[in-house]
Amino acid sequence: MKSLLLAAVVAVSSPLNPEALQAAIADLDHPAATSAQLRVSGSAGRWYGAEGVADLGTHRRIRPDDRFRIGSVTKVFVATVVLQLVDERKVDLGTPVQHYLPGLLPPKLEPVTVGQLLDHTSGIPFEVGFPDLSTPDKVVAHRYDRWTPEQRVRLVPDTTAKFPPGTRQEYRGINYVLAAMLIEKITGHTYGHEVETRILCPLRLTRTYVPALNETRIRGAHVHGYLEVPGRGRVDVSDYNTSISYGEGDMISTTGDLTRFMTALFDGDLLPPDLLATMFTVPRVSMVDGSPARHAAGLQTATINGVELWGKTGEQYGYNAGMFSTRDQQRRMAYSFTPTVSDSTQQQMTLRIADAVTR
Repeated sequence: MKSLLLAAVVAVSSPLNPEALQAAIADLDHPAATSAQLRVSGSAGRWYGAEGVADLGTHRRIRPDDRFRIGSVTKVFVATVVLQLVDERKVDLGTPVQHYLPGLLPPKLEPVTVGQLLDHTSGIPFEVGFPDLSTPDKVVAHRYDRWTPEQRVRLVPDTTAKFPPGTRQEYRGINYVLAAMLIEKITGHTYGHEVETRILCPLRLTRTYVPALNETRIRGAHVHGYLEVPGRGRVDVSDYNTSISYGEGDMISTTGDLTRFMTALFDGDLLPPDLLATMFTVPRVSMVDGSPARHAAGLQTATINGVELWGKTGEQYGYNAGMFSTRDQQRRMAYSFTPTVSDSTQQQMTLRIADAVTR
């Protein structure tokens, strides 16, 4: 064990390779993408690079403070606020969410604790009645649909859990829709207000925000996202209503703001040690496919080139983003790219970035 840990430290402490980092984001054909940017920081070195353009119409180059949709990285902000409420003794991780939100979930569903929402061990069954977004043209057709979180939760069928809560892990967005609703019930404010007052303002994350339910445009200078639609070419989908992803994937940020948030979070500026530890504690269960669990409260973990990373990935149509760091913050990374096809080929860019950062 000692030799393995030493190998990981040596790997992450090695100097950054600017050529390898630029090469990781330079290939905009694999996957098909219109732009990519990467920010690396930490005690082992700093680097920033970008490829492609922020806007195909104007051919404007990407600027470091350009906003983009961060998708499921939103969950880290939500988990942080919930854990702050736990610290304030307003929420208990072991108490069923049904206690705080009575009558919201179907009556046949077993009690699901707040902690099981945060680490995706709730077993809540898949929602029934989602709009069909299986093809790019259908995505574009539904781009302005407006959802409330209550409408989303009403799609949960009145059945028992997929597995006894706490016994398996299955990554589910509905867990964080409920977590956001919990924040609102306890505080009397929108989850966006709580994220702003508890995290964004104190850390001066001025380029990050939670959009309103009816807000479709990204505020200020931003990177445009596109989808390749048969017969129409690349369609700009940066103007999009993400309310269906309320609390689980609707926030907007920059690589700089994500880096500052991650730094403060890992430094313990936002949570006391015992609650911060829950974000780095993966439950001792298996994923539903039998693989080891990899999600904690808000964060996920991956080991690349022997280096253990903690953070979160995120997707929205036309966007892919992520932020990760070693626990000791020797090396951090925040990235964003704009894939034009919504499929598994997006992993090619993510894996190249992770390899270059940890090599």
